[in-house]
Amino acid sequence: MKALIGIKKGMTRVFKDDKIVPVTVIDTEGCILSFLEPKGFELGIGEKRNPSKAMAGKYKEAGKVPHDRRYFKGTLDGDLKIGSEVKASEFNADDEVTITGVSKGKGFAGVVKRWHFAGGPKTHGQSDKWRSPGAIGQRSTPGRVYKGLHMAGRMGGNTITLEGRRIVGVKDNLVMIAGPLPGANGDIIAIHTK
Repeated sequence: MKALIGIKKGMTRVFKDDKIVPVTVIDTEGCILSFLEPKGFELGIGEKRNPSKAMAGKYKEAGKVPHDRRYFKGTLDGDLKIGSEVKASEFNADDEVTITGVSKGKGFAGVVKRWHFAGGPKTHGQSDKWRSPGAIGQRSTPGRVYKGLHMAGRMGGNTITLEGRRIVGVKDNLVMIAGPLPGANGDIIAIHTK
């Protein structure tokens, strides 16, 4: 499998075959093979400033402790050794890849924002319950609230995987992928083939 991690830089557009294609730009400079084991491998980017002794020991062969890391199950294509740089040129335009990233965290959100509830009526004596969830249970049977009920809570900050995304172009260390990707600018994005 081919794999790469990079930093999301933002969105722009490119012109291809007389069409405008929105793309997300990912900077993969400094991506290295940081750890290798029989069942998988780990790619790292950046350098941690004050690593613990345990981390320094684990990444001794790589030459530096990466700031951000992503683990992949499977074997990496090519004869790369631990500590060697993984180049963006491994991918070509029009390759189909799988993207993994962490969505933007939106904090604690109510049911209207989180689950698109309609809210209560704004008339007929309703005073201050416009955005409330309403009833959450039944009568004495079952006498409890079912698991998984849509309620207010932490929204965003989830790992999102998108399959079948197309690479529009590769230039130096920059990879351009069609469409929006999860996460804010500056977040780590993992790119890999099946």
